[in-house]
Amino acid sequence: MLQSLSVLVENRSGVLTRVTNLFARRGFNIESLAVGTTHNPAISRISITVDGDLRLVDQITKQLHKLPDVLIVRHLTPADHFSRELVFVKVRCNAENRGEILQVADIFRGHIIDVSPKTITIELTGHDSKIKALQELLEPYGILELVRTGTIAIERGELCMNVEVQSD
Repeated sequence: MLQSLSVLVENRSGVLTRVTNLFARRGFNIESLAVGTTHNPAISRISITVDGDLRLVDQITKQLHKLPDVLIVRHLTPADHFSRELVFVKVRCNAENRGEILQVADIFRGHIIDVSPKTITIELTGHDSKIKALQELLEPYGILELVRTGTIAIERGELCMNVEVQSD
């Protein structure tokens, strides 16, 4: 089962490497990874999706807490967060099928971000199942390229992951 972790870390060189090395050393596979700074430029949020049970999440959480630059680790259960992923899909198209591809994109609330005489690029935000469904419908036209950001997640309601970092 896919599990989501949200990890606040100090925004320093090498922190992401240390976090991903922890996963590699333990033989844990990362299904999805997204990293970016927060509203505080001294802090980054790492959104990690792993395939495993609660025992695995507990193990990972304990190991992450041992890393010096890790500030907070939260396991995000489906009830307490929402998540999305961004995808760009470049599809082969021509004048005859361009309208059909535009209709498919519209059904999924996708946005056209680039058009050329032989291709069209669609931007879509959503859950993995939505992205896979779009991909299946576009396959017959010829997907030339597909780029995914990795899942990002945030807790619902008033729950927040805030922390202040002391400057040296």
